[in-house]
Amino acid sequence: MPLSRRYALPLSGLLALALVAGEAPKHAPRTAHAAPAAKALPAPVKVTSVEGITEYDLANGLKVLLFPDASKPTTTVNITYLVGSRNETYGETGMAHLLEHLMFKPSRKFSGKDGHPNPVEVLNSVGARFNGSTSYDRTNYFVTFPAGDANLDKILDLESDRMVHANIDGRDLWDPVAKKGEMTVVRNEFEMGENNPINVTLERTLAKAFDWQNYGKSTIGARSDIEHVNIERLQAFYRTYYQPDNAVLLVAGKFEPAKTLAKINDLFGAIPRPTRTIQTTYTLDPVQDGERSVTVRRVGDIQAVLAAYKVSAGSDPDGAALDVLSHIMTDAPSGRLYKALVEAKKAAMVFPYYGETKEPGFLLFGAAVPKDANLAEARGTMLKVLEDTKAQPFTQQEVDRAKAALLKNFDLVMNQSDRLGISLSEYIAQGDWRLFFLNRDRVKAVTPAQVDAVAANYLKESNRTVGEFIPTAKPDRTEIPAVKDVEAMLKGYQGQAVVAQGEAFDATPANIDARTQTFTTASGLKTAILAKKTRGETVSATLVLHLGSEQALMGKGAAPELTGAMLMRGTTKHTRQELKDAFDKLKAQVFVMGDAENARVMITTERKAFPEVMQLVAEVLQHPAFPASELETLVKEQVTGLEYQKSEPQFQATQALRQHFDAQYPKGHPRHADNVDESLADLKAAKVEDLKAFHDAFYGAGAGDLAIVGDVDPAATKQLVEELFGAWKAPVAFARIPSAYVPVKPVEEKLETPDKANAFYVSGLTMPLADTDPDYPALLLGNYMLGGGALRSRLADRIRQKDGLSYGVGSQLSAQSQDAKATWNAFAIYNPANLAKLEVAFKEEIARALDKGFTEQEIQDAKTAWLQGQASSRAQDRELAGRLASNLYLGRTMAWQADLERKVQALTNDQILAALHKHFDPSKISVFVAGDFAKADKK
Repeated sequence: MPLSRRYALPLSGLLALALVAGEAPKHAPRTAHAAPAAKALPAPVKVTSVEGITEYDLANGLKVLLFPDASKPTTTVNITYLVGSRNETYGETGMAHLLEHLMFKPSRKFSGKDGHPNPVEVLNSVGARFNGSTSYDRTNYFVTFPAGDANLDKILDLESDRMVHANIDGRDLWDPVAKKGEMTVVRNEFEMGENNPINVTLERTLAKAFDWQNYGKSTIGARSDIEHVNIERLQAFYRTYYQPDNAVLLVAGKFEPAKTLAKINDLFGAIPRPTRTIQTTYTLDPVQDGERSVTVRRVGDIQAVLAAYKVSAGSDPDGAALDVLSHIMTDAPSGRLYKALVEAKKAAMVFPYYGETKEPGFLLFGAAVPKDANLAEARGTMLKVLEDTKAQPFTQQEVDRAKAALLKNFDLVMNQSDRLGISLSEYIAQGDWRLFFLNRDRVKAVTPAQVDAVAANYLKESNRTVGEFIPTAKPDRTEIPAVKDVEAMLKGYQGQAVVAQGEAFDATPANIDARTQTFTTASGLKTAILAKKTRGETVSATLVLHLGSEQALMGKGAAPELTGAMLMRGTTKHTRQELKDAFDKLKAQVFVMGDAENARVMITTERKAFPEVMQLVAEVLQHPAFPASELETLVKEQVTGLEYQKSEPQFQATQALRQHFDAQYPKGHPRHADNVDESLADLKAAKVEDLKAFHDAFYGAGAGDLAIVGDVDPAATKQLVEELFGAWKAPVAFARIPSAYVPVKPVEEKLETPDKANAFYVSGLTMPLADTDPDYPALLLGNYMLGGGALRSRLADRIRQKDGLSYGVGSQLSAQSQDAKATWNAFAIYNPANLAKLEVAFKEEIARALDKGFTEQEIQDAKTAWLQGQASSRAQDRELAGRLASNLYLGRTMAWQADLERKVQALTNDQILAALHKHFDPSKISVFVAGDFAKADKK
């Protein structure tokens, strides 16, 4: 589902997601799908090329970026329109985001009528991973799909049609007769953001910080504008900004450049250059002349303090130093704010938010403070750390550490062509895509003196917005630099050398099996190696250790989860910071987690660093130090997180469902579903000795699975794995805990969450079924059509697209492999006043599916979308490593996946309907809803 940029907060597990749809202008004729033009279109003109990306200009003003990368069998198409909330005027707030939603509604060619697919059907037909996002300065749409001329032609055809021929129909927005439309979906999304008190506080802080500039307004817009948007104004907004001379089209991944450029010119080049002129925005804020403050009072379980400062535009040379400054302040565990607030137990977490906008914007810092802590003390400490940097200048070590982390991210993006388009969109919005590379070079060159300078210039009392107004006799004002000439900055810029190219790997199950080597270490660690050339010589690995037995794991409290969470917080040889610095220097992403039954490690790095990374990982797993101070910090973080979630509808409903389904497991069992109070008690009772004892008893490689995918030497890797893990075994042997099916009595429960604008619905049932059951493929595809497809399923079509009741709705089927136990559940976010309508819709759609099943067209479309989705997943090395690790544990090869795909491809409606009737009983569905129903009932 499309993603809008409201505000992204680390503490909120829920980012403000947004949908997309579109409409078409009723004016300007277009020749792209009409009769051939009388004369040939002008050829695209090559403009520049930087590090493998080449820019072309079409005669109508469209900029085209081509980034061929044959190392993955996928292609990504990303189109960026230079319009965002900054371009909205009075009464238009949220309009750019609303257009993002409507761009997924029908267009002239993709009408959804007379046999023509609508945009969502086209995207699903190619197994695409797609989304859209709206920000301050741009809107973009991105699609990743299995490579191939046919798929690429479909997506380019779609994007060229909806560029100027989306319907933007008032009935899609709001039908006053049926009383439904996309407006209510967007309003539902708005309400979702209103559930998060920290998100609301951030909005209010930025609104207070800016007097006139639209960066002080949330991208999702005002509720009043969402509800009363004028369709004619929205159509005019679309006709103005959705034009070729206001867009940048990127194609990245596996494709033929010459053929693709010709196709783009045929489709997009036929769109006439518009005659209108886009007015340049010129409204800027005056110099701030004193501290500002705002207070928000809402229901919640934690406190927060934020401090926002006006800063230069993202393209300004100061931007790189601001990036480094932000990292130095908030990174864990070295960050100055982290040490002063989190380590000092004054806050549970700290976070940054750097706007990086086209015009002068903002840099914000925040801290989540436990309910029982002193908020005023945390505020005072935060402001002192931020604004008293002259007393403690930034060191070379701090700057180098921040640069290593930031530069690692640049390299990772360049090595993943499907992510590059999204990243480049932000720089396109700032003025030019090449700013991505220029900013990287600027980061490399940042010095402590530069960081000192930007901190002194921007981080000061007169330029901050925090909480209250304080009169000042002599204001110390900050002059924000004007936007620099980006063209002048980039004149003659060539960039750096293009990274190593990978092979064109065919990610079919058969080829994966043929290229995969397996062996078992002396300790018993099963290992799979798939060696292949990758872009940037990247390597991905997944390691899973299986722990203990049912009896041995009883009564361990929070120790298993805390043990896993503590592994990266220090070893007997390296502190937490030293580990982090080492992994950053090696350009490695390493995630380690664990619970009572398994420990899991996910790794992404480069070929040359892989041996050293694996040695560090082995050290992390085998020799953790469990520092008492880190455990205290971790416990406080998790306690704060639990307390924050207590009043959230989604958490309450899903937790209640889990406790209901797992009621057979008593307290102390490793699979017992704790309530919040039990979890809090276990966390607070945990001791370092408990973690050490758990690790000493259960951690080892005697039962585990390791899968490595990427640019490695198989022989050397095998020797490395044997050296690191061949002699490491746990004293307590692993014995799998069976998952016996136990019938669950259906219940319906309503949970009150006061003062929450959004409610959450979740339902489910269990069934005695494994993924080896003959009926599994039919149930898998049946659920995909019922609620599993992205934006296209029976539930989504009815509850979101038709009724406009929910922003996010769907269902999922999860079947185990070694035991006959499966779970089906469905979910939706919605306004609590719409509960009755929502429940009716769920029941009717389930009954309709059980009555006659699905149409032949639905089945064929679902097969195509699901199969292409599987192909896309196999093309991602990290996901493939996870699959291979799972196969090792289950004793499978990719042939099992190929067999499943053949069975799915052969399914008929009769088979799907028979499986649904056999295993799916609506009378056994349990339903849990959470929301402010008392308030809704009063309206």
